[in-house]
Amino acid sequence: MKALCIAVVAASLVACASTPTVNTDFDPAANFGAYRTYSWAVKPTAGSPLVQQRIVDGINARLQAKGLREVPQGDIALAAHTVTDRKQTLDTFYSGTGMGGWGWRGGWGGGMGNATTTVRTYEVGTLVLDMFDTRTKQAVWRGTASSTVPSSPDKINAAVETALDKMLAGFPPAATAGR
Repeated sequence: MKALCIAVVAASLVACASTPTVNTDFDPAANFGAYRTYSWAVKPTAGSPLVQQRIVDGINARLQAKGLREVPQGDIALAAHTVTDRKQTLDTFYSGTGMGGWGWRGGWGGGMGNATTTVRTYEVGTLVLDMFDTRTKQAVWRGTASSTVPSSPDKINAAVETALDKMLAGFPPAATAGR
């Protein structure tokens, strides 16, 4: 029974370390083919300045790989924000069946089972990246990535890389995308 409880706990922790949930949206009227340069309007303020720099460097690398160049006054202005939210889950594990058997006189007997509830507190981090056309001052693209925040710096860095890969995989969007 103890081995089953450990397996359930391990499986639930693995499920929490899932890949980030990523959503993107864009203005279908925007001419993404005309954008050649970008600049930073707002850089993210992550809890750690190292994580902040990794987010900025990661976005820069992905945009430059797609042919965009960073300049002081680009065609697109980037605004990135990070938010963390503390969440809790209650995990209850039952041992014993909680059911007795048939009693001595043929009636149903109530047995005792045990329940153990564990409170698990974790953080969910969200990165929001907005892009604005600097000529029209209109929003043209938005990407969000949300996931549980790992506890170690190596895992945080890997989570940032995975989130940015997923978020910017379809950028720039095709003009014919079904909107």
